[in-house]
Amino acid sequence: MIKFLDLHKINNRFRDAFETSFNNSLDASHFILGSNVSRFENEFARYCGTKHCVGTANGLDALTLILKSYIELGKLHEGDKVIVPANTFIATILSVLHAGLEPVLVEPNPETYNLSPEYTEKALTKDVKAIVMVHLYGQLANVDSFKKLKDKYGLLLIEDAAQAHGAGINAKGLKAGNLADAAAFSFYPSKNLGALGDGGAITTNDSELYNTISLLRNYGSKEKYKNEIIGFNSRLDDLQADFLSIKLKALDADNERRRVIAKTYLNGVKNAKLKLPHYDSTNNHVFYAFVIKVADRDDFIDFLDQNNIGWLIHYPVPPHKQNALCRFSDLKLPLTEQIHKRVISLPISPVMTDDEVQEVIEVLNKY
Repeated sequence: MIKFLDLHKINNRFRDAFETSFNNSLDASHFILGSNVSRFENEFARYCGTKHCVGTANGLDALTLILKSYIELGKLHEGDKVIVPANTFIATILSVLHAGLEPVLVEPNPETYNLSPEYTEKALTKDVKAIVMVHLYGQLANVDSFKKLKDKYGLLLIEDAAQAHGAGINAKGLKAGNLADAAAFSFYPSKNLGALGDGGAITTNDSELYNTISLLRNYGSKEKYKNEIIGFNSRLDDLQADFLSIKLKALDADNERRRVIAKTYLNGVKNAKLKLPHYDSTNNHVFYAFVIKVADRDDFIDFLDQNNIGWLIHYPVPPHKQNALCRFSDLKLPLTEQIHKRVISLPISPVMTDDEVQEVIEVLNKY
């Protein structure tokens, strides 16, 4: 059986360092906003190329805190509209709702599945004040086009980089996290940079935004028991921060291994029934997921199960068809609905062996 994702094998590479980290943490007994968090925030800011990083409890909170901070600063107001991809993990949309803003769901580019700049511009009204571009499956959105829209219409531009740690624009030397006004990351265990629990972060070059987020994530407090604004409790655990520091050193190599596997799939899979992902062979994709499209997904799943190949669906139900978002259920989003009906993710991770990759290819070519 080839697992979809072997988290034990991924994390076992760091076992000795994790155990040392745990012992040091236990001895220090400074579990909340300790030196590990500060160190990781500095390391991750340097990695992304930004001035600032704020650790948060998870990726959803990271996005929500960005939006709430813009409201606190008067750059957004409750009820303002925010463009979001229609085909994304529901957290992107939930963050907008949690902030008291109104999401506008927009269809994707049919090749990359990322938010379409063309459809975005058509959806703009005077009430739209921000765009959240998701780097879906680990592939950067069309950053240049969205920056032009930002400048043309005076919008805020925010990255949902939850799946794109380390993705970059080769020609400009820029990475996810440093491509917009602010960016939100998730360190959920399955991510390319995953914690051993939940975690998230915000990166930005805006010092005023950074200061506000830093207050909001800690009860609105800079000094204990002195609360300046109405805040939240959303802090990256000190122990998880150290685990992330350990794993950050391996991120670029892990991403490169994912790209090698993806290229091997793209070169080796020759089956007209399977639509393979769009990839231009640059570092703009870190292949958090290798997502293909197939006409009869149920039949394909049965085939994979019979051949002991793991799989996952990102995501089986589009957000506007979820009960939680029933207010959007009447929207006409045919591209989004087709994608969610037909896509399926194949095994890809830095610990897959060449033999396992070849076995997946051989199975796919027999379908």
